[in-house]
Amino acid sequence: MEYNMAEKLAIIKAIEEVILADGQIENAELDFMTQIMQILRFDNSLIKESRDITNKEYKSILKEMPNNKKHALTVLLNEMGSADGKLSKKERKLISKILKKAGAK
Repeated sequence: MEYNMAEKLAIIKAIEEVILADGQIENAELDFMTQIMQILRFDNSLIKESRDITNKEYKSILKEMPNNKKHALTVLLNEMGSADGKLSKKERKLISKILKKAGAK
């Protein structure tokens, strides 16, 4: 699946929010982020760039993505939340909020 620059930044921003949701950054989460970046062919420099867009902007971008990309986002966020072996209540709540704002089903 090909993503435009705005979509890449929004996806990375969402993933990073999930990583930070429980206040702990686990090695397994960082490893999974690295895998995602490689699989999707996202350049690592995009992580820094994604921090420059606001929550409102990235959620608006996610909302405009087609349904197949929203489905992929749903899978990515849930996998990221579980990457460290546990899906905390904060992570689950945040993922649900992001997906709802994105209009994902």
